[in-house]
Amino acid sequence: MQTVYYGSLGLWLALVDGLVHSSPSLDQVFDAEILGFSTPPGRLSTMSFVLNALTCALGLLYFIRRGKQCLDFTVTVHFFHLLGCWLYSSRFPSALTWWLVQAVCIALMAVIGEYLCMRSELKEIPLNSAPKSSV
Repeated sequence: MQTVYYGSLGLWLALVDGLVHSSPSLDQVFDAEILGFSTPPGRLSTMSFVLNALTCALGLLYFIRRGKQCLDFTVTVHFFHLLGCWLYSSRFPSALTWWLVQAVCIALMAVIGEYLCMRSELKEIPLNSAPKSSV
């Protein structure tokens, strides 16, 4: 799931950077000060994180497939992202907007992933109703 998380986040950030002709940077992924609502790059990065949460919800459906485990995997992915941000910037993320964006992304990824997995789990199991062969 970590690979899905960073792979899709990289794709969303590259797409957004390409649309506004901005240069990509690891700061967009790991620097807590970048995320925010007051600057255009901050809004674009925030949008990329939210779109990434939706993409990762699909990853939960295809790789986890269990509704009960979606929250566990979501929190684990974001916990490792917290550690990555902490190691990258050498300081604990203290920006309120970073925490708000992460909380919204955790909620979106877990709820939508769980919904998709539960829908998949509740599908009707087809029973083969072919007639028995006479012996």
